[in-house]
Amino acid sequence: MFDAIAAFLNLANEILTAAITVLAFSLLLYNLSRNLRNRVARTSAVILACVTMVAVADVFVALQPTRGTVDAVVRMQWIGIGFMPAAMFHISDALLATTGLPSRGRRRRVTRMLYLIGTIFVLSAAFSDILIHPIIQGRTLDNIVGGPLFPIYLAYFAMGTGVAFINVQRARQRCLTRDTRRRMGYLQFALLTPAFGIFPYSVLLGLNETSSVGMLLLVNLSNFIIILLLLFLAYPLSFFGSQLPDRVIKADLLRFVLRGPATGLLALAVIIFVTPVTQILGLPGAAFMPFAVVGIVLLWQWTVALALPWLEKRLIYSGEDDDQLAQLQQLSERLLTRSDLKQLLDAILAATCDYLQVTSAFVVSLMDDRPELIGAVGPARPTPSWLENETQSILDLLATPPPQQKPSLYAWHSYWIAPLRSKRTAGDTDTRLTIGFIGIQARAALFDLTDDERSVFRGQIRRAAATLDDIYLQNEIYGALEGLLPQISITRTRAAEVEYRQGREGQMPSEQATADSSSDEREQFVEQVRAALRHYWGGPGLTSSSLLDMALVQEALPDHNHNPARALRAILLQAIEKQKPTGERKMLSPEWTIYNILEQRFIERHKVRDVAIRLALSEPDLYRKQRIAIEAVADTLLEMEKPAPET
Repeated sequence: MFDAIAAFLNLANEILTAAITVLAFSLLLYNLSRNLRNRVARTSAVILACVTMVAVADVFVALQPTRGTVDAVVRMQWIGIGFMPAAMFHISDALLATTGLPSRGRRRRVTRMLYLIGTIFVLSAAFSDILIHPIIQGRTLDNIVGGPLFPIYLAYFAMGTGVAFINVQRARQRCLTRDTRRRMGYLQFALLTPAFGIFPYSVLLGLNETSSVGMLLLVNLSNFIIILLLLFLAYPLSFFGSQLPDRVIKADLLRFVLRGPATGLLALAVIIFVTPVTQILGLPGAAFMPFAVVGIVLLWQWTVALALPWLEKRLIYSGEDDDQLAQLQQLSERLLTRSDLKQLLDAILAATCDYLQVTSAFVVSLMDDRPELIGAVGPARPTPSWLENETQSILDLLATPPPQQKPSLYAWHSYWIAPLRSKRTAGDTDTRLTIGFIGIQARAALFDLTDDERSVFRGQIRRAAATLDDIYLQNEIYGALEGLLPQISITRTRAAEVEYRQGREGQMPSEQATADSSSDEREQFVEQVRAALRHYWGGPGLTSSSLLDMALVQEALPDHNHNPARALRAILLQAIEKQKPTGERKMLSPEWTIYNILEQRFIERHKVRDVAIRLALSEPDLYRKQRIAIEAVADTLLEMEKPAPET
């Protein structure tokens, strides 16, 4: 009975040890892919790397490799054990710096000294028995005996973790808000988990003492607690250095844990439990194992997909937040890209051609009373230049009283065209706006559509009108977002500036905060300039821009009837003119590329394709140079905004 319990507990211990490995390595990858610019994130990655190193070694030793490999792995394990106290002190120093107390040199020197001492312990474990001496029987690690240097390691471990705990307490006391104080409190105790989780207890207890049922229960319980506390540790660490809102950070971490480590742990558990089984459904356990792993992974992913919305609502969103999130999700689900809508238009035109037995059809928009070919099928289609020349004749034709037949058809050159009307009305009247027209190749001199063809054509006209109306409406939404998003400047980085006490001499939290803040502010300024240029002739990117608060704009207000938008437009024009080289303008000269792009794209409002043709550039190259041009305008505005030097 006791042998069966001991065997089960040994198997559970293997699973939990492997689970620690999977979880620590997953969280390490999560850190490395997110906030490496942040010092807390970097130092926490060192801690997770130490935990991963020790857990991998434990799993590998449990597989009973050769005697020499066991000895090498046990000694290699001390890379994680030896550096853990130094990493603990390192992250506590980073947390203190985050709260406004960067090191003046003492903590930095102590950190380097601790890493140096850790290196000595690692080398001692690797190349001698002065720190540890593994005792191996066959392929099994029987015991680990501490050497004369081990008591010194105990003092090093106690000093590193103890001072780290005190430093995090100091950082917690410097937190100003309840949430940051709570997160720092979580960290204060959760940070002890990696250190005490990988401490070499076997050197103190001896491996033989872990074979009893009571000791196995204690080891399994300890491993389970370590798994929970590693997850607990990941939560507060996720907020450091991130510019995302709190709800996004929480949701991102929840999805990562459920879809990453949890999936890996389930697959691992299935492998460990199924492989030793003699027979399942007439198959050996090893043969059935791949099907079991695939099945549990698919079932778990399906469960996550069903449960995730409920979990996010209960754990992250509530009340008004949930309503707002639902509206944002509905907007995301309903919006289509311009390419999606054009594909839908092409499908409508193709179906029209098939039913009416014509070879060509097209849709032209009349935005700003300028015809633009939006979609077309078949060889007979109007060219952009022809449409531009025929603008007035098209507008006059569509303005004439409609014929009596339904749908309203007009003869235009070799085409039959029908107006496309919006669901919206013009001003306070009930007149629906004409937003474009659909055209098909005329198949006869007179309209010869049958009643069935007229009925089908009316339906296609309604679909084309609704699609074109959606294109206009979504362009307005995208334009508003493009203009307003750059003005939203409150991020996690900005929030951190008011969550902790100011440091010595009033500096911002963390020793790199000033440089990071300057970089972030420049990026936001460039985004605001981009939005203002895109809305140069009107739109929220200009009228709601934070650039209106610039001293340059305020000084220019009297010259522009105290109209802020006009003043900002004039300042942008000045910055654009400063990009103009000297000499005669040349469209294909590299020196004139920046100015030509700014003038053609934003002042003249030409389309990307037309500007690319005029400047002999590919569209990707034009977009790349356009980004450079916008940054040049932003830098010029910053220079213009600087106060004049005192004489």
